[in-house]
Amino acid sequence: MSIVLAIILSALAMTLIVGVRYLITSGAFAMATRAKHPNLYAGLDPQIRREIWWSLASAAIYGVPAGIVAWGWQNRGWTQIYDTLHAYPLWYLPVSVLLYLFAHDTWFYWTHRWMHQPRAFRIAHAVHHASRPPTAWAAMAFHPIEALTGAVVIPLLVFLIPIHVGALGLVLTIMTVMGVTNHMGWEIFPRFMWRGPVGAWLITASHHQRHHERYGCNYGLYFRFWDRVCGTDEGLGDFARSHERSRTRAAAGVGSGNADRSGANRPT
Repeated sequence: MSIVLAIILSALAMTLIVGVRYLITSGAFAMATRAKHPNLYAGLDPQIRREIWWSLASAAIYGVPAGIVAWGWQNRGWTQIYDTLHAYPLWYLPVSVLLYLFAHDTWFYWTHRWMHQPRAFRIAHAVHHASRPPTAWAAMAFHPIEALTGAVVIPLLVFLIPIHVGALGLVLTIMTVMGVTNHMGWEIFPRFMWRGPVGAWLITASHHQRHHERYGCNYGLYFRFWDRVCGTDEGLGDFARSHERSRTRAAAGVGSGNADRSGANRPT
């Protein structure tokens, strides 16, 4: 098999993995939402179909660089990924996970703020904010430009920061779960994770809900560090309004409204 064909097959395989991972994870949390809040997504079927479409398109954009890097790691030793547990001290395992999460969070914060500049918002980020309210299916509902900014960060980090393949799997799991749960429209995590000393620094659905309410704040992904340092942390959102709207939709039997594409003009 030629190298080019092998790389193409690796990229296709990774695209399939990313797409199936999205469908399973978002589907599972959507089912949890239906069980916990039966009417929360009432009337949002057209929006959810749009979210799934954009997310599956994003899966290809995420899958291609991941597949190329995976091939290079396995066949050429390109990356800093290691599979021998004792290649580094055991204490480095959790440290590497935290390094990746913080680096990813930093990249996400600044690219996300850039996406809220008027031109970038109109061209790309409005696709994501068209989900009003966002659902568990909205985690990867990105315009290709935005998907590309998210797709390159982990493939770049594996060239820079050593990480065990199992620790990398944990990072990807956290990335997937937080991406979905931050958009569900309700809190699935224990109260201590979003209130009190721990919640003051971690991002869950309550924090990200405020971003989808006001646009010009709460840009982080995992941690509130950059939002606090840069003065863009506006606390936690309130699910009561969106839950009331869901009850109204359920009673009226209507779908969601048009997307507000003017969010870039709100303060950043």
